[in-house]
Amino acid sequence: MNYRRLFVIAVILNVALAAGVYWIWKSPRPVAVATPPPAEHPPMEGFTLNTPPEGSTPQFTPVELTPERMQAIGVRTGRVEFKNIESDIRATGSVEQDERRIAYVQTRYPGWVKEVFVSATYQYVRKGQPLFTIYSPELVASEQEYLLAKANVQRVSQSSVQGVASGADTLLRAARERLLQWNLTEADIARLESTGKPASEFTFNSPVFGYVTERTALPNVYAQPDMRLYTIADLSSVWVEAQIFQEDAGRLKPNDPAEITVDAYPNRTFRARVEQILPQMDPTTRTLRVRLDVANPNLLLKPGMFVNVRLRAAIGRQLFVPATAVLQSGARQVVFLARGNGRFDPQQVELGTRTEDGFAVLKGLKASDLVATSANFLIDSESQLQAAAGSYTPPPPGAASGPSATPQVLADLNTNPYPAHKGKNAVQVKLASADSIPITGAKVNVQFFMAAMPEMGMAEMKNSAQLNEQGNGSYAGQLDLGSGGTWQVTITAEQNGKLILTKRLNVSATGGM
Repeated sequence: MNYRRLFVIAVILNVALAAGVYWIWKSPRPVAVATPPPAEHPPMEGFTLNTPPEGSTPQFTPVELTPERMQAIGVRTGRVEFKNIESDIRATGSVEQDERRIAYVQTRYPGWVKEVFVSATYQYVRKGQPLFTIYSPELVASEQEYLLAKANVQRVSQSSVQGVASGADTLLRAARERLLQWNLTEADIARLESTGKPASEFTFNSPVFGYVTERTALPNVYAQPDMRLYTIADLSSVWVEAQIFQEDAGRLKPNDPAEITVDAYPNRTFRARVEQILPQMDPTTRTLRVRLDVANPNLLLKPGMFVNVRLRAAIGRQLFVPATAVLQSGARQVVFLARGNGRFDPQQVELGTRTEDGFAVLKGLKASDLVATSANFLIDSESQLQAAAGSYTPPPPGAASGPSATPQVLADLNTNPYPAHKGKNAVQVKLASADSIPITGAKVNVQFFMAAMPEMGMAEMKNSAQLNEQGNGSYAGQLDLGSGGTWQVTITAEQNGKLILTKRLNVSATGGM
């Protein structure tokens, strides 16, 4: 991450600056100027900086935190376990009519539409509700043929001529079958027989429940059998066609559950299921359409609406780690294993399918591992700070004990309250030589620095204070810290215009960000 690289770069620049100051200080000076040697080597003298290769990823080391520190930064842990997981696929879609629930109203004979009862589109109709009446000369002729055939059967029923009665029955059956084929019901035929007169107009009823989506039935229109007079759609169940990317198609199968939300109903979720993954790829958007079957009893979903779709593809039983436990570190994914007693070990992992609340684990963890699930960012900062501090190799024993070695200055930093917290803090530094003699008359400066954290929306913070001498090698002052967390502290001391000490350390402050 950028802020970690900036931190490593800042450390390297500080070391280079210190080395430059040391080189200038060690440069030859006129013999006439006799200056006493300083009490301590310039900063970082005798230490070697193990610079990481350019482009390398941040280094992590195990971290040990006190119970107070863990409580202050809000550390929580969770178990890695096996569980049945589902992969979420987010998509958009549109509401469409279910083609299996669309009915077309047509006549089986030509005729003139007389009276229209349903005269508007999107009017709701019930099954059996009258739609229109029609006059058809052909239908009237067929009714008359039936009446004649029936009368003929009655006349020849007592005939002694062989085949006459049976032939009349055959003609009657044929006339009756023709009326049934033209969509007359048994009740219509019974009424024809009882009245003995053909009906000049026939009433056409709705075959289904639903909404009229198209209408061409108008008074005095001549209707042909191939003419759609009404289109009626049953919207109690609709289709939603979602667009998904082709890489997600292999994870879905029919009957997988889905959830649908619409901006018009922000507090409503519609349940659906995958009916079919359509085989045609859209060449423009490079997406596949998935057809979902959705119950729509209250008719809230209207054809043409845009919807948001959340598909749930069953992955199966997998080793699972919570998403809050994973720290994305460049090209790596890292979790912190809780070893007990405040110790956290960084562990690189390989992750699989992402779910709503976690990841499937492919490599790096095992069931029952305990991992940190919160404050990972702060634990990561502690780990990188310790790794950066470990990049300085101390000098070998005795390297500074030669005849040219200079006395060492020791510095001890304390804060009140302890540990330091967000807000005002009293800072005290005690200076002493290697043989514990207090150093007085020095100018002591303390600087607190915290690198920027772009992922958390925080800019870098810096605060410094010139400490006042209190006597007996003690120097004190006030500092106002703008945040809790780990601060990089630099202590500098000058005596007689010469730099005698530069010391760097980390100080943890409570109080949150």
